[in-house]
Amino acid sequence: MDSFKDKIANLARSMGKSFDTRQPVIDYKDMRKHYERQANEEVRQIQQRAKKQRVEAIHGRSDLNPKWTFANLVEDSDDVIEAVSIAQSFIAAHDDPAWRQSGSHMMLFYGDYGRGKSHIAGAIAHQLIDQYEISVLYRQLSTLQEMRYSSYDFNAQDNIGQKFREINQELLDVDLLILDEVCVNESVLKKNTQSWLGNLLRQRLVNKKNCILITNHNLNELEHALGRYCFESIREYDTYKVRFSGPSRRQSLGQDEADAPATSSRYQPNQVR
Repeated sequence: MDSFKDKIANLARSMGKSFDTRQPVIDYKDMRKHYERQANEEVRQIQQRAKKQRVEAIHGRSDLNPKWTFANLVEDSDDVIEAVSIAQSFIAAHDDPAWRQSGSHMMLFYGDYGRGKSHIAGAIAHQLIDQYEISVLYRQLSTLQEMRYSSYDFNAQDNIGQKFREINQELLDVDLLILDEVCVNESVLKKNTQSWLGNLLRQRLVNKKNCILITNHNLNELEHALGRYCFESIREYDTYKVRFSGPSRRQSLGQDEADAPATSSRYQPNQVR
């Protein structure tokens, strides 16, 4: 009895075609699996490219310093080590959908100038963007105050009012808002600014949006500077308070390089490598 291959060969000869019986018969199931794997790989690559584009777009809108990463952070003081530990716990919590939907969370970084507060806040933001595509906006409060005051100039020709309204909407909508230099050089915010900032924080609280506030004040000074209404808005959040107490990371300008000793034990953590 002729085999299946022989029948195909006879059919080919009758049609004037050649058929090599040594060639394996095509297994269409295997072929289908092969093409499915190939298609899945192409879809995966398309998804990766799309995610990369989304992440790059979020980074571009965030206004973060690209050097503010954990890779550029030297953990050589207790306050920095503790801050990084809290930061990593905050980031890891985003893996839990229940935590993300449980309410609004705020990290409050406080301490003197040059302690690494902005750096660690930026490192948190960069990692959240990369891992979870969290939208982030970094702003200095003093800059927002200036724009807000300028928006009341009805004779201005630069559409500053419209620009501030657009920025204010971004402040409300973004997943993570980082406000730096909160109450810098100010013992007390003006009453209307207290109300505006308090309302902003309360609206973000209702919408389950997270915040990082960075200030040079201690907590008692900050409460006085923000006013009771605004500070009570902060109390409503699930708040992580992080105190930075180590020496300044910024280079002193008090001595010329030519006069500096050849070997120095001056404290220099958190410098970009």
